[in-house]
Amino acid sequence: MGALPEVLTTGQVAKICNVAPRTVSKWFDTGQLRGYRIPGSKDRRIPLDHLVRFMKMHGIPLHGLDGACTRVLVVAPDFESAGTIRQALEETHRYEVEAAETIFTAGATAEKMRPHVMLVDIAVPGFEPATLVRSLRNHEDLLTTRLIALGVDARASAGQSLLQCGFDACLPKPFDLATLLRTIE
Repeated sequence: MGALPEVLTTGQVAKICNVAPRTVSKWFDTGQLRGYRIPGSKDRRIPLDHLVRFMKMHGIPLHGLDGACTRVLVVAPDFESAGTIRQALEETHRYEVEAAETIFTAGATAEKMRPHVMLVDIAVPGFEPATLVRSLRNHEDLLTTRLIALGVDARASAGQSLLQCGFDACLPKPFDLATLLRTIE
């Protein structure tokens, strides 16, 4: 989509949020989405920062703001594992993928990258699920980041514990690319 203007039309907002322009007008008219009307016109304008706040409050994925590319951060204890996942995602679909070997570097990378999805191998040294979830949820730009644990079955007690802690999904190893893509999407 390129660089977005600081003020958007209802049509632009509709494309970003993947809804009809009439829906955006309804959000505006009911006061859910803040903006202003052009003087002497019925046209509405929505400042970008108001749109971002609205999208975060209502759980609307921010993908539309960044173009069609889903940002994925792979946190794995070795570059071989991360590299395999990275290569598969980049070759198969439109993903921007970064990798980190430690929780510390994952935090620094997430701060910079603002991933839509974090794939976290539970074998990463220093992995503390509650601390990771709390750190992400306390950071305004990472509130909507989805967390997927790698290496544990969601039906096992460890998987259930991760889901209760705030992870969005768990994938046991080994997993195939189709399963990984379904889980990310």
